[in-house]
Amino acid sequence: MLSRTGWSILERGYRLGRSEIDLIARRGGLIAFVEVKTRSGHGWGTPEEAVTVRKRREIETVARDYLVRHARGWTDVRFDVVSIVTGPGRRLIRCDHLEDAWRPDF
Repeated sequence: MLSRTGWSILERGYRLGRSEIDLIARRGGLIAFVEVKTRSGHGWGTPEEAVTVRKRREIETVARDYLVRHARGWTDVRFDVVSIVTGPGRRLIRCDHLEDAWRPDF
């Protein structure tokens, strides 16, 4: 999905200890830390609702580590969510890219 819209995937499953960022992507001088959430139906809420404040803080900590280790003069940083809803047989019902889903305090 991201590759089709001009993003280069820099990392998949970037880890810091037990914490992880699903995707780290770049387009020009913009780097996006992307959390991918999948749900089959809405019984447990929407996928984006699963990205709680606690999960966001965890992702931000891992992002800081990545930025320190891979400083390349990014001009902007943002945090996105890819929200996937599947149906029976894991059939794709909806896939949304929520750009700039939240802004950290750094």
